[in-house]
Amino acid sequence: VQLQASGGGLVQAGGSSRLSCAASGRTFSSYAVGWFRQAPGKEREFVAGFNRSGGNTYYGDSVKGRFTISRDNAKNMVYLQMNSLEPEDTAVYYCAAALYYVGVFDARNWPYWGQGTLVTVSS
Repeated sequence: VQLQASGGGLVQAGGSSRLSCAASGRTFSSYAVGWFRQAPGKEREFVAGFNRSGGNTYYGDSVKGRFTISRDNAKNMVYLQMNSLEPEDTAVYYCAAALYYVGVFDARNWPYWGQGTLVTVSS
């Protein structure tokens, strides 16, 4: 599967933004999907993810209650709705996919990655 993220940009603190991830391949519905982010000088951090059916959803502690992940298998799309954005959310955001939904917080367990999209939150 190939992934391409989009939707990043400059947002004011307290604002909202939605990221999109377009996936190729007819078997996209067989993959678990997730979002990670990486800020300058920091390790890649798990943001959100769920399994192929859309259940078993997990969120990173820093985004719980503010971000929502969703998917549309008919369109081969994954979304990340981000609300109440904070300057600390500034990072490059990556969508990821995996056939097996295990160890989801560890980036090493996600074999497929999009190219990343930059989100900058100004204070």
